[in-house]
Amino acid sequence: MIQIAVLGYGTVGSGVVEVIEKNKDMVNKKSGDEIEVKYILDLRDFPGDPYEAKVVHDFDVIVNDPEVRIICETMGGVGAAYQFTKAALEKGISVCTSNKELVAMHGPELLTIAREHNCNYLFEASVGGGIPIIRPLNYSLTAEKIEKITGILNGTTNYMLSKMEREGVAYEDVLRRAQEKGYAERNPEADVEGHDACRKIAILSSLMMGKNVDSSKIYTEGITAITAADFAYAKACKKSIKLLAVSQLISDDEVLAMVSPVMIDAENPLSMVNGVFNAVMVTGNMLGDSMYYGKGAGKLPTASAVVSDVVDCARHLGKVIMCFWDKEDAKLACVDDMTRAFFVRAKAGVQDAVKAAFPGGESITIPGRTEDFGYFTGRMTEKEFAAKYDSLGDKVLGRIRME
Repeated sequence: MIQIAVLGYGTVGSGVVEVIEKNKDMVNKKSGDEIEVKYILDLRDFPGDPYEAKVVHDFDVIVNDPEVRIICETMGGVGAAYQFTKAALEKGISVCTSNKELVAMHGPELLTIAREHNCNYLFEASVGGGIPIIRPLNYSLTAEKIEKITGILNGTTNYMLSKMEREGVAYEDVLRRAQEKGYAERNPEADVEGHDACRKIAILSSLMMGKNVDSSKIYTEGITAITAADFAYAKACKKSIKLLAVSQLISDDEVLAMVSPVMIDAENPLSMVNGVFNAVMVTGNMLGDSMYYGKGAGKLPTASAVVSDVVDCARHLGKVIMCFWDKEDAKLACVDDMTRAFFVRAKAGVQDAVKAAFPGGESITIPGRTEDFGYFTGRMTEKEFAAKYDSLGDKVLGRIRME
């Protein structure tokens, strides 16, 4: 029998216990041994809960119990979660986590500690919820040179953008709806400003490069400036707007990583990823494109991914599962030097000024819409575009990168 502990009995932690108990026979069969939850760590008591007898308030009880072989860290944050994870790994206890913030900030350090103490630090649930993406990058695609990863990695913003696209809802209204449904937090900054997606693409980029990609250095732009008017123009051009997290190999030791809204063609498979669903497209030099799709968040999808790591740890007790993510920082390419086209929305009556700033582009108007117009620029560097766009001052109303 393999005894495990769950740190944090919130949404994901309670889901982990539920998945293990409901799928006990299958989990045990695939683990090759019986898995039992011995402890649940939380500051609260849970009177009446079927597992209340397993709840403890002191982490030392868990880390000093020689029977505990695997810990599921579902606390979140980088304070106590980091301290507890590090202490467990130093004791040779494997840790499975859904904590993308901790993985993005301390991943290579914790992986090194795990290797040194003959245990494992697994984090499938940290990116894409229930979507298997970490394991494919580590195992299934090992024969590939990964050249690019493009993902819709945040369910909250994808839900909001989908509603704006389909129903013409204003940003403020759709944010309120997302909060009412529990998709967005009371303070939605981590989602709507792109920070959550940034941490996830940092993790994927690090695995792609085998070196550390610092999330704090990744260019990140959220969806707060996207309007219903932008979607009106996108729809007229048979395009969609998605918050994309992109990591692209520039050379063997340099990567471009960024998060921003992008206007994409309807033929792009990611344009069909709607609601709270996430998707990750991986481009390999031999395989080409492969796509991984599913629920990117939620209690049971995320818990399922954590338990899949528990099974992997149970199969490899006393053995290290290789993960290539060194402490050395990868070189990040400057976004300013990247070349692309842009969509510009501008006030009515300033077409000449916009065309003069961006010669050779294409205007678009929508019948019955008189307050503004759209304009597609030619390809240019981000730096060149920014200078021209800023020179137009209050004549322009917004801009979105093109695919």
